[in-house]
Amino acid sequence: MNKLTNPFIISRSIPNHLFCDRKEETSFLVKQVENGRNVVIVSPRRMGKTQLIYHFFEQPEIKDNFQTFFVDIYSATSLQEMCYLFGKTVFEKLKPQKQQNWERFFQTLKSLRTAFKIDPISGEPALELGLGAITNPETTLEEIFSYLEAAQKPCIVAFDEFQQITEFGDKRVEALLRGMIQKCANTSFIFCGSKRHTISQMFHSKARPFYQSAQLMDLPPLKESAYTEFATRLFAEYGKELQSEVVTRIYNDYDGTTWYLQMLMNELFAMTGENERCTLDAIPQATRNILEVQDGAYRTQLSMISTKQKGVLQAIAQEGFVKSPTSMAFVKSHSLDSASSVQSALRALLDTDVVTNDEKGYHLSDYFFAQWLRVAF
Repeated sequence: MNKLTNPFIISRSIPNHLFCDRKEETSFLVKQVENGRNVVIVSPRRMGKTQLIYHFFEQPEIKDNFQTFFVDIYSATSLQEMCYLFGKTVFEKLKPQKQQNWERFFQTLKSLRTAFKIDPISGEPALELGLGAITNPETTLEEIFSYLEAAQKPCIVAFDEFQQITEFGDKRVEALLRGMIQKCANTSFIFCGSKRHTISQMFHSKARPFYQSAQLMDLPPLKESAYTEFATRLFAEYGKELQSEVVTRIYNDYDGTTWYLQMLMNELFAMTGENERCTLDAIPQATRNILEVQDGAYRTQLSMISTKQKGVLQAIAQEGFVKSPTSMAFVKSHSLDSASSVQSALRALLDTDVVTNDEKGYHLSDYFFAQWLRVAF
């Protein structure tokens, strides 16, 4: 075993033996897809949806029998951009495969034929695809779906942050996509979303095109006992010891959110030498190390918002969770301008996903950012 390797992986691709639990969720996904059902996964951001999808893709019954595609549309602001990301994802997955696969891709996608090039030296395919190349996104989407439907293996397409399509400014998009997806017999779909209210409206409102078109799966936090066993085992495998109370403290501080657990355990593991014991005393330093690395990014993020938004942001960070940010008590205690200005600033912070509102109240979407604000200001 390479003692220099840190087993607490933060990236998307996590080997099965370093993936924590989610056995029930993985089995559920396998069952739904094998029976031709689409699934919508709902959970807050950084709870581990992406890692779960990649883990699911690696299961033998999926990997051996399906062609899988993961399409992150979080950055898309239009159907054209979504189409660009979708087409690029499919091509990049096909590129290492047999020549006949990607040749058929471009035979099917006639609207992108001019963007297809062959390297004269290596003979490798290349997709010189810019947004300008997609002049008719509806046609290109139909062609992508047609390609998937004609694939030799059944396909699975996972759309991450699927609620983003409601931000495109075109009310026809939902109906358009639903119509195309409904025709697919060879392709199953997994829709992931982090904005619970928006996703619930999309799939549970009778007035919406995606009504009852997918099986709902909530992704809760990992069980504390499961993550404690997981983390303790990994420390032991590398000749280190982990005090179980460390996991309990971190789990409670970050509401069991997977990414924060992994990030802190990654840093704590790096700080703990072989034959040493990681205790509660190490948590403050590990947190400081992470915040120091993020300092530049957080300062840049803060510089991009208005003064009023900064005031509201800092006030929420100080409180942690706020039930009534427009109440006079909250406004006065943090010397904010007025309830109306707080409401306006809050709307902008919610729109940009800097602040989240859930059953616990309003809070910063990034827990580390909240900690950084409390320390830096």
